[in-house]
Amino acid sequence: MFASELAEEEERRRKRAPWGVIALVLLTGLALIRNGSGEFDVGPPQPASAAAADSRTPGGTFSQAPVPQPYSAVDRVRIPAIQVDAPVMPVGLDIDGWVAAPPPENANLAGWFTGAVSPGEKGTAVIVGHVDNAQGPAVFYGLGALKKGSRIDVLRKDGKTASFDVYGVEVFAKNNFPGDRVYGNKGTPELRVLTCGGGFSKQHGYDGNVVVFARLAEVR
Repeated sequence: MFASELAEEEERRRKRAPWGVIALVLLTGLALIRNGSGEFDVGPPQPASAAAADSRTPGGTFSQAPVPQPYSAVDRVRIPAIQVDAPVMPVGLDIDGWVAAPPPENANLAGWFTGAVSPGEKGTAVIVGHVDNAQGPAVFYGLGALKKGSRIDVLRKDGKTASFDVYGVEVFAKNNFPGDRVYGNKGTPELRVLTCGGGFSKQHGYDGNVVVFARLAEVR
């Protein structure tokens, strides 16, 4: 790696918030995606109890685990099981310290949280998106319908595709969100995909978040 590349990598990592700060922000803010409308007669699908992640199973401990990838920005996310094929924009924190969601008027747009690792790197990457907007279902409306074994493909700007296998889908209340469990670094490349979920009221919006747990299965 050339000196200029080393300097760029150091600057990129220096700008990342410490993981403890990130976890706190995500715990208190990502719930976090605040613009779900909940205005439809039939709400989004919610995870089945059988899809819950087994917390006793360490992430990524399977034979021939893919080699972690270097940093790369994200281009698109594809989830064939729920017909998602969406561009991904980088998101950070808004002026209130919340994780900024993509613009709600663009229903088919996801956001990659740049304060964590990029998908395929060692650690836990985070992709977020709206469940709905004022016009109807949005990019991650069907997220709660995913099952264990579903595939999530993240197309990276470096031309590689990081493919993740889902091993859990759960909904967590905003006021009891298990930040360490969701965002903790398992030492291997993992992915979390989040959207709003649970019950809805016009006063408070959605009361929970659907969280998909996935681990890197292959890179191509």
